[in-house]
Amino acid sequence: MEETEIKQALYLVMGGRVKDPRNIEFQDPESIHVAGVYSDYEAAEDAWRGNAQRTVDDAEMKYVIVHLHKLLEPST
Repeated sequence: MEETEIKQALYLVMGGRVKDPRNIEFQDPESIHVAGVYSDYEAAEDAWRGNAQRTVDDAEMKYVIVHLHKLLEPST
């Protein structure tokens, strides 16, 4: 069976309350807010920025961009 190459970039924007603002360990992983999945980094960054700015006064809230395509094909 031939190995298929994943060519589509996918970015997940998610966030929630963290145990320590200096890290990314979520207090309650089941309540993580999924802002969406985006096919380009610029759109993901816009979504991240909007959510992060909306919660800027809450030090325990953190949003991140996850490179899903790197998880799906870690060798690339």
